Amino acid sequence: MSRDLALDTDEVGLPVNPLVKLVTRLVAAQAGADAAIGLCYSRRHLPSIIITLTLVVAVLGLVVIVRSGTHAAWVAALGFESAFAVFGIVRFITSRYVGGTLMAIIAMGVLLHPAVARAFNREAERGFSGEPALGEAGADAVGGGASG
Repeated sequence: MSRDLALDTDEVGLPVNPLVKLVTRLVAAQAGADAAIGLCYSRRHLPSIIITLTLVVAVLGLVVIVRSGTHAAWVAALGFESAFAVFGIVRFITSRYVGGTLMAIIAMGVLLHPAVARAFNREAERGFSGEPALGEAGADAVGGGASG
């Protein structure tokens, strides 16, 4: 049975890039790994459980943002994954806790791949029809052609 391609479109009707879907699934898997490892490591220590659940909610929020496939989502994901990796490395040094640090490093590597970065640039696919930038506008930017 063939898969219906209409299911692979976003809210605007554009097809969803498979690389965006890959990153979305990777970040969702990271949330699962964070929850599984964090809750097992917490040893019924309430502050650790609260921190872990807060982190999982934040990663699930990132999944919703990444799913949009915009350039801003890519920047937000890259910033969040970088901060999460640094936090995980510091926490590993201080308490030998790994958590989802490895998944954050893998997600950062995937996000930094040039094909994935291009996949998150959906404004180019939509044919953004806003006002041209000043450098692109030429003589029309100032109000008409040059008079001599």
